Amino acid sequence: MSTQSAVESALIRAVIISLYTWRRAETDDPVDDDELYGWWGDSYPSIADDRIGSRLWLLRRVKLTDATQRDAEFYAGEALRWLIDDGQVLDIAISSTRADTNRLNLSVVLTIPDGSRLEIPSTPSWQVIYAV
Repeated sequence: MSTQSAVESALIRAVIISLYTWRRAETDDPVDDDELYGWWGDSYPSIADDRIGSRLWLLRRVKLTDATQRDAEFYAGEALRWLIDDGQVLDIAISSTRADTNRLNLSVVLTIPDGSRLEIPSTPSWQVIYAV
């Protein structure tokens, strides 16, 4: 029996979708080819500049360095910012740890409006893996 509330389940699902849906690359992002990817629905947002997903995919073939780790945390924060903007959470804490020479684990802690904290720990599905 799960002890997660419906709100917690919805927030976890929103975080997973936000992190692992490929957001369209910016025009100045380094990409392997001319493809910027991204979700087609972002071409016609109902709210200006409202985009889904993260740019974590840009790190899939990048050597894991301190800069890569900072970029991963930045991209994760960028992808989850809408949760604060839309009033779903009060705060988001993102941290990362190197699990290996080619793997970075992300951890997300959400502060929800009632003041409680929802920790979303690293699991295999929460890893940015070099050269996927």
